[in-house]
Amino acid sequence: MTGSLLFDAIVFLLGAIICVSIAKRLGLSSVLGYLIAGVLIGPYVLGFIGEEGEDILHFAEFGVVVMLFLIGLEIEPKKFWNMRKAIAGMGGLQVGGTMIIAFIFFTLLDFEWKVALVISMAVALSSTAIAMQTIDEKGLMETTFGNSAFSILLFQDIIVIFMLGANPLLSNSDSEAAIDSHEASGNLLDGLPMGYQTLAIILSVVLIIGAGQYLIVPMLRRVAKTGVRELLFASALLIVFSISYLMEYVGLSPALGAFLGGVVLSSSEYKHELESNLEPFKNLLLGLFFIAVGASINFVVIAKIPLTIGGILLAVILIKALILFITGKVFKLKLDQNLLLTFSLAQIGEFAFVLLSFAFQLNILDQEQMDIMLVITALTMSITPIISIINERFILPKIGTKESIKRPMDHIAKSQNVILVGFGHFGSTVGRFLRSHGIEATILDQDSNRVDFLRKMGFEVYYGDATRIDLLESAGIAQAKILICAIDNPSVTKEITKMVKEKYPHVELMIRAQNRYDAYEYLNMGFENIYRESLDTSLSLAKDVLSKLGFRKYTLNQQVQNFIKYDETSLRRLAAEPKGEENYIFKARKELEEQERLLEEDFKRGIVEYDNHWDSESIREVLKDQQNNNSSPTN
Repeated sequence: MTGSLLFDAIVFLLGAIICVSIAKRLGLSSVLGYLIAGVLIGPYVLGFIGEEGEDILHFAEFGVVVMLFLIGLEIEPKKFWNMRKAIAGMGGLQVGGTMIIAFIFFTLLDFEWKVALVISMAVALSSTAIAMQTIDEKGLMETTFGNSAFSILLFQDIIVIFMLGANPLLSNSDSEAAIDSHEASGNLLDGLPMGYQTLAIILSVVLIIGAGQYLIVPMLRRVAKTGVRELLFASALLIVFSISYLMEYVGLSPALGAFLGGVVLSSSEYKHELESNLEPFKNLLLGLFFIAVGASINFVVIAKIPLTIGGILLAVILIKALILFITGKVFKLKLDQNLLLTFSLAQIGEFAFVLLSFAFQLNILDQEQMDIMLVITALTMSITPIISIINERFILPKIGTKESIKRPMDHIAKSQNVILVGFGHFGSTVGRFLRSHGIEATILDQDSNRVDFLRKMGFEVYYGDATRIDLLESAGIAQAKILICAIDNPSVTKEITKMVKEKYPHVELMIRAQNRYDAYEYLNMGFENIYRESLDTSLSLAKDVLSKLGFRKYTLNQQVQNFIKYDETSLRRLAAEPKGEENYIFKARKELEEQERLLEEDFKRGIVEYDNHWDSESIREVLKDQQNNNSSPTN
């Protein structure tokens, strides 16, 4: 029965649902829940899946492929270029430093220098899947830690191209062995002379970049003209599958190819369509990957040489942690942000599976070395969530910024009725406006660099994770009247608002929404005070455009208020409709037509026909001349 695909699917889904639900109820990371599920259903505990988990792991890596494709879509070439110093600086220091120390360590263990070099390459890589999933879950992307971790991971994702390209130069295989290996594996690289393999890697990357500009975008334009939504979804999958197959055929990482494809398409008009089609599958596929990692932990190898495995495991984590901590110090991260970076990236990443397997095919590693490093890789990934929990629960609360600095009473009218969660670009505007009117909100933020800056500016502020009810209680949620949720992560916003609504229903919640679709979700959850971050800015720009074209300013201001009123009413009517369905599209079009009709009627009525207080000087002069002409006697 265990050979049945349906049975395997049931086991995976059931294991994920049970273990992740328990993990979240205990306040743990969902990643840890997936990893535990993999260990339990794997071949060494309950034995439900996979020969040592390796067959499942190969398929599950598609989750990492999709994730890196979506990350690539977020990195526009211009943004990538602007980040180059942080990426090259932090990433280069971390990868270079880790490789040097790891190479020395494995050489001292009597590994051949080629073997030590390949293993040090693998050790230098961290898990993009685990780190980005954790950062996203906790809403830390906009913090100093989040930006630093992203820069390092991005550098690793790029440098792995050159690591894979260097592997053939270290190969111990002769030409006949390479041909035999090629016939067995089907990889293009294995059949080429060693000198040409690096060239083939570079050409495959160039091919992906060229295909993105001259093949994929024109294809998407043709598909979009059909108006069939599922074809766009099929196109998104086709792009990812094709890039992955090409890279796998060449003998490289499919995930890396997908990342490059995402970067190429990040500036296309179909960026958001591709994101919306693939995003729902990303987390599910990543969950499958984490389960497969847990299932791939080979307890037979651990039982044979437990002390060796334990010693190398501890050494690898300490080496990575040391270099990461030094990197954070060099780039002047605050201690708490540096510890988050250190413990979040101290594992070996998923690309190590690819790198080690490739080295094994090239006869650089033998079977025993391969088994040991695969186990070490899986174990470092598995214990990372546990290390992060220890850091967040026991270390950061003792060293993080905890006490608030109160502004002198004679400078501002003190109030503790408002709690503001998140003080980025959006939240800082809200906080400054409140303070200018004598209301000092108690601010919660997870970035200690920002916390220190806020305190110097005179704000009352706490450092910490607002998803923790004990932090909210220490900030005075029981006595507060209003909680403003100004963070930019919808999943974290939902967690905070649901918790506050359940435990402190008297607190009025005012919620930032990134877009219309987030607003739909919050409305369906029963929240009323929803503020779309782009609405007022868009209308302000449109109002200024019309003003410069000669329209009267006061009239435009009234029209903006009417637009907001009509659009909010429409938003509530459409919230319950399934998005993307024909019925939603039909009703949304009707709502747009009705809004435009009402606005046109308001404008034609001449809301302020005789009021010119808000008009520009040029229009006032014209109106004055008209009045003078009308009042002058006729000849």
